[in-house]
Amino acid sequence: MNAIFFAIVLIAFSVAAFRQVTWVAETPEDVSPMDALGIGMIDTAEASVTLAIGLVGVMALFLGLMKVAEHGGLLVIIAKLLRPLMKRLFPEVPADHPAMGAMILNISANVMGLGNAATPFGIRAMQELDKLNPEKGTATNAMALFLAINTSSVTLLPTGVIALRAAAGSNDPAGIVPTTLVATICSTTVAIVMAKLLQRYWASSSPIPSSGTATTSAPEGEGETVPEDARDLSKADQAYPAAASIIALLCLFALVPLTVIYGKEIAPWIIPGLMMALLAFGVAKKVPVYESFVEGAKDGFNVALRIIPYLVAILVAVGMFRNSGAMELLIVPLSAVTGPLGLPAEALPMALLRPLSGSGAYGILASIINDQAIGPDSYTGYLVSTFQGSTETTFYVLAVYFGAVQIRRIRHALVTALSADLAGIIAAVVICSILYGSLA
Repeated sequence: MNAIFFAIVLIAFSVAAFRQVTWVAETPEDVSPMDALGIGMIDTAEASVTLAIGLVGVMALFLGLMKVAEHGGLLVIIAKLLRPLMKRLFPEVPADHPAMGAMILNISANVMGLGNAATPFGIRAMQELDKLNPEKGTATNAMALFLAINTSSVTLLPTGVIALRAAAGSNDPAGIVPTTLVATICSTTVAIVMAKLLQRYWASSSPIPSSGTATTSAPEGEGETVPEDARDLSKADQAYPAAASIIALLCLFALVPLTVIYGKEIAPWIIPGLMMALLAFGVAKKVPVYESFVEGAKDGFNVALRIIPYLVAILVAVGMFRNSGAMELLIVPLSAVTGPLGLPAEALPMALLRPLSGSGAYGILASIINDQAIGPDSYTGYLVSTFQGSTETTFYVLAVYFGAVQIRRIRHALVTALSADLAGIIAAVVICSILYGSLA
């Protein structure tokens, strides 16, 4: 991460410095490239803190709900239900560990397109995975795989993009549901394959504990201990019958046609329905829902504040790369190559910026689909909408999730996530070309 951070800043500074040396002001009001870079750095740093503060409320809300679910035993139920699949994907994580339930809730939130609602679950999963980490500060295989799946997660309902398309006057706001589903299935498959392949070449200096042990770091001279939460979930040591897991997966696949047909109608119900369902579950399990919610909300507040330095670092670097003109230098030559392949110049900035800046990509998306010359229902409009719904802000997720547990050595996590992003972009181009482009 040190090399990546410095490389982004170095390239941005070098491009801005060259433009500054060759710059000639046309009017007295013109801002020099280096001045623009400096102003952009300050603005991005302020925006990073604003973003983190805005995340406090979301973190508190959803970690509070998750605590209610945890106290009611929902994580045990989910872990037992999906244990066969998750155990194959994460063999080093005990099936009865809280990390399993947190990862499943995060993946489920991403599947339903809940956006920021998935972040608290993901951070909680990272915190639980770090309890199994024998080498603090270094990402484990499970952490790298989970982050890659998170950034490429199969998405049934990209609610935010559907809403933006509707606001732009689209005749079919939910038309990106099938394209997003295909693109995310491809990107998630690539994420899993790449993570499993690359973990062999980025070996950790310490062995990963087997699935039968769960350890936490202890002061020198003290013995290893099992995390308290793991003991609380000891009832999940047995999986449900295989038939139950198969039925659950079939129910998940049954949602695919429902989201295609009723995606627009379902979208407004998701977040309120999630809160109602989790609280009702807690009440049914005789959980003190208010006290449990407050306990989880406190954790969310503390985590959101702790990630501020990591957000400032990565978002300022990305902002420098964009404001210096380095992003533009990439787009001009690449568009000549990507245009004939189905990725027009208008959509290329979106493809390049999406892994770097969520807000920047969102702004580009809004400007493209609101452009009367393009519109939301053109091929380019469908393509950029699919990019937004099927790829993730990889560097943001990496900074937030790894920053929450102070991971400094990320091993193969970034390469895996970027490979999944590339697969998602390629799949989006192919499926949009088939449904809405020259191949339609």
